[in-house]
Amino acid sequence: MRTVFTAPMRYVIPSVVASAVLFASPAVASAQGIGVGARMAWVTADSDVDVDSVRFTGGQIRLLSRRWGLELSMDRKSESFELLNQKVSERPIQASLLLRIASGKVSPFLLGGPGWYQRKVELLDGPDDPDVETTEFGWHAGGGLEILPWRHFGIHGDYRYTFLDFGGDDDDDDDDEGFIGGLLPGHRGSMWTLGATVYF
Repeated sequence: MRTVFTAPMRYVIPSVVASAVLFASPAVASAQGIGVGARMAWVTADSDVDVDSVRFTGGQIRLLSRRWGLELSMDRKSESFELLNQKVSERPIQASLLLRIASGKVSPFLLGGPGWYQRKVELLDGPDDPDVETTEFGWHAGGGLEILPWRHFGIHGDYRYTFLDFGGDDDDDDDDEGFIGGLLPGHRGSMWTLGATVYF
């Protein structure tokens, strides 16, 4: 298998630091509930061309306190293209810090964190060529709502921007990909998620 990492090291190092901070956060460490659940995600690329969203299925692990939380999620989609003799599998992995605006049965929240987006291409039939696997890194941020009809069960939905660009060196001369004056980050896509979590 041939693996290609397309993310520069300057993105990988901050992601490792951010993940360490998330796990070390005292608010998260004193969590009131640990949950495991399943979800569906719809991903849409930020493009001038009208393209349909792509559906993923996956799951998440949540660690929550009254005000803070940590979510680790992984989604997957696999599709075969017989005309191209290829099978393409995609697997986004995200670590999100949650800020709960309210802590009742209806709890809105903000989220953000790093993500790793893996893509694997393999032949359906033919010569025994090595598979090609790439991994991209990108930040994400958004907001959502969780409804807790019972103490140990929650249903959540959220919207998040993916591959946020905070005005890196590559985009200094291109204002069309970001917001006015580079004051706010641009993005390469967006994701809707809908899931359910059982808390212990």
